[in-house]
Amino acid sequence: MPGARRSLASPVVSGVLCPCGSPHGSAVESGSGGGGSGGGGNAGSSGRSLCEASEQDRRLRALFQKLDVNRDGALCIHDLAVGLGRLGLHRTELDLRKIVKAGDKDLDGQLDFEEFVHYLQDHEKKLRLVFKSLDKKNDGRIDAQEIVQSLRDLGVKISEQQAEKILKSMDKNGTMTIDWNEWRDYHLLHPVENIPEIILYWKHSTIFDVGENLTVPDEFTVEERQTGMWWRHLVAGGGAGAVSRTCTAPLDRLKVLMQVHASRSNNMCIIGGFTQMIREGGPRSLWRGNGINVLKIAPESAIKFMAYEQIKRFIGTDQEMLRIHERLLAGSLAGAIAQSSIYPMEVLKTRMALRKTGQYSGMLDCAKNILAKEGMAAFYKGYIPNMLGIIPYAGIDLAVYETLKNTWLQRYAVNSADPGVFVLLACGTISSTCGQLASYPLALVRTRMQAQASVEGAPEVTMRGLFKHILKTEGAFGLYRGLAPNFMKVIPAVSISYVVYENLKMTLGVDSR
Repeated sequence: MPGARRSLASPVVSGVLCPCGSPHGSAVESGSGGGGSGGGGNAGSSGRSLCEASEQDRRLRALFQKLDVNRDGALCIHDLAVGLGRLGLHRTELDLRKIVKAGDKDLDGQLDFEEFVHYLQDHEKKLRLVFKSLDKKNDGRIDAQEIVQSLRDLGVKISEQQAEKILKSMDKNGTMTIDWNEWRDYHLLHPVENIPEIILYWKHSTIFDVGENLTVPDEFTVEERQTGMWWRHLVAGGGAGAVSRTCTAPLDRLKVLMQVHASRSNNMCIIGGFTQMIREGGPRSLWRGNGINVLKIAPESAIKFMAYEQIKRFIGTDQEMLRIHERLLAGSLAGAIAQSSIYPMEVLKTRMALRKTGQYSGMLDCAKNILAKEGMAAFYKGYIPNMLGIIPYAGIDLAVYETLKNTWLQRYAVNSADPGVFVLLACGTISSTCGQLASYPLALVRTRMQAQASVEGAPEVTMRGLFKHILKTEGAFGLYRGLAPNFMKVIPAVSISYVVYENLKMTLGVDSR
């Protein structure tokens, strides 16, 4: 009897939607064969101009009333279960919860008519994007070969027989192809979260390295983990970060010098800072501290990734991909674990960047000197402001990136979810910059605390005491010393890391997205 159920569901759901609702530019004619449901099947192309908002509203209200079983003007999970069941659309309780959660703007646990309409429109747009990405031949239909190819692009290998089984679940007319109406009818009242095409195009944190490794880790699919693609992405990201940090190291060292030494009485400008560094130690001195900065990429990335995967399991989510707030929680905790593990390297990086010519013979000599003169505690100077800085950096970076991504998808994603390199770079740059801006005062205090113990006879300072001292002697502006060279390195760092990342992916045999 499943065929009978589908034939009942199709006219009800299709009739609710605008007859011109086929994907723009595709060969699908939405009204073909379905004139009885909408009354406008014989209108041809002129049907689009006759499709008015009031008619659409009437159809949506008709569906809403069919689903509103208890007639209270809102759809709860029970309403959806009974109403969709009567229409032949059987969903699990988990699916229904996801539908309500996705559309429930006022968080009252149910959908009123406006929320229901917004959910359907937003969901249909996502479905249209996925349909277009699967329709490789651009003929308005999806066949078994296209499903095999699309899943292969995602790292999932299936046979044509398995693809045909997927097709049969959606194919209502027995043609072994799916047109837009069949695709939409099957998925419209079924929650489709984390659409693979969008996830793959909009991967963020692995690509961009601006020197502050506080971003939330990337998600990897089950297939990427099983096929070993995850470590290739991590290696490509680590290599890109190493090149990017080395290219922008002079700006990073200047930032550290300005954070520690600049003040009202010692106003250090960018040109003056570079001149002072070259005069004191020659051109090579511009890269002081870069060695340890590059060296810490590998352990930090590996620890963060492993911690992130374990925290995901601890959260106990049943989804392969986490929601944004879950990603922020898991990413922040993973970042805190990784930073705690490699924090002595952060202190070493600051001390190496601030050292005078001939002060240390190398990283090991610097570490020995610190341990002998200041003890083990010196390797955790500035630890608290560093940990506190993870939340605003990672949170704002992720929130801004997701906002920019969703804005682009809503306004400009018509034919594909692929934003292109320029949009990706722009979104990554803006979100990283906003994250740095929010956490910069904590980063400055951390750097000063790391450097403070290297001054002989200097009093012990606390994070609170240092904040008070800076605000009292330099004002709020003092908390943003070194911000100019820090922002100057963002665009070249993002651009270089992206180019190197893409080239390393090809070298390592990772399919280009």
